[in-house]
Amino acid sequence: MSIKTRFAPSPTGYLHIGGVRTALFSWLHARHHGGAFVLRIEDTDRERSTQESIDAILEGMGWLGLDWDEGPQYQTEHFDRYAELADKLIEEGKAYRCYCTKEELDEMREQQVARGENPGYDGRCRDRLDARDSVDPVVRLRTPDTGSVEIDDLVRGHVSFDNDMLDDLVIVRPDGTPTFHFGVVVDDADSGITHVIRGDDHLNNTARHMHLQDALGLDRPVYAHLPMILGEDGSRLSKRHGAVNVLEYREQGYLPEAVLNYLVRLGWSHGDQEVFSVDEMIELFDVKDVNASASKFNPEKLTWLNQQYIMAAEPPDLIPGLLEQMAKVGIDPSRGPAPQQVIETYRERAETLRELAMSAEYLYADNIPLDEKAAKKNLRPVVKEALTSLRDAFAELDAWNAEAIHQAIQDVADKHELKFGKLGQPVRVAVTGTGVSPPIDATVELVGRERTLVRLEKALDYIGEQGG
Repeated sequence: MSIKTRFAPSPTGYLHIGGVRTALFSWLHARHHGGAFVLRIEDTDRERSTQESIDAILEGMGWLGLDWDEGPQYQTEHFDRYAELADKLIEEGKAYRCYCTKEELDEMREQQVARGENPGYDGRCRDRLDARDSVDPVVRLRTPDTGSVEIDDLVRGHVSFDNDMLDDLVIVRPDGTPTFHFGVVVDDADSGITHVIRGDDHLNNTARHMHLQDALGLDRPVYAHLPMILGEDGSRLSKRHGAVNVLEYREQGYLPEAVLNYLVRLGWSHGDQEVFSVDEMIELFDVKDVNASASKFNPEKLTWLNQQYIMAAEPPDLIPGLLEQMAKVGIDPSRGPAPQQVIETYRERAETLRELAMSAEYLYADNIPLDEKAAKKNLRPVVKEALTSLRDAFAELDAWNAEAIHQAIQDVADKHELKFGKLGQPVRVAVTGTGVSPPIDATVELVGRERTLVRLEKALDYIGEQGG
């Protein structure tokens, strides 16, 4: 059997972390087995579906590299197909038109609750033959009254639902549009989907979908219901835990490979391995190996993993992302060192590309502020003479590179009977404005001779103003 999976988001919001993991697992399962992956946009909810959400889904999938073999398919293009099959079910007595009003349904449920019963539709329109004026009916599937539905789930194992616990499902709304349940069953069958991989919040729906498949005479796909992703506190994942638009991670400077690597480990593992290339994920992943227990989303772990990817990447591969981040924080890359030099020098201290760009801002600015605390601690009269000598030595250097800069600092420090760090740290504060940077020789090289001399002069003025 040739395996075909799908990812079927509703365009009523952004593509969030939970949705991305579902897409990833579906994509990996298809790729691992040499099958096909389908992208379907479930846009039958016309009031809530937006083009903006569709664009965000497509952009997010593209950024992550989760390419599809078929699609994007849109359910709104299949309304004639749904109507045809709904009429067929009605003609065969497997579905019926329900004319109950909202008020009647509310009253029915209130009475059921008062009697201690589980609320649900009681089938009162099952045998109704006459239409009802001024009421647009829904179409309901006639659910079996006895027996059970048996699900052999690749993740959850065997699950059973008693039919008498399930009421008659609405499959067509009053305006004639299909509900999620009807559309998904028809489209999965028409697309030849063999494996439905989705969140376990859909497990109850699967019993209903099997009833629909039986009524329509369709083959049942294999199901795999993924465990929930929880916040670190064990509650349902929300924005405060990191369940944001996946494109926000791009905005913050995360690498797509790091996001995928982190998500693949939420419910799946391969020994103690933490870092996986995409090719390794494809080679090793099989949805039957997914753990049924819920996973907790840990933003710190994602950030750590992102730093590992930044460190391991070839510098040229990071340049486009760094340039995007530079633009976001207002850096003109033409006014300083080449981006690759910045990557090679600064990436050890950066967890994201945004952080990398921001840590290098002073390399591209003509004027930088001095951190008052760092300046008071390091720019003191005791180093004024040495800083003056170093300024003069820097001005006379034949070669402006880290090696020559290091030697100049060492020579001046020796001359003034200072340890290297006792001079290097004041230089760092002078040229970066802060007390933290990569090695001072590499930093000064990237700042450039002209800016370094200007900033040393400014530091000397600061010392003078402090009474030095």
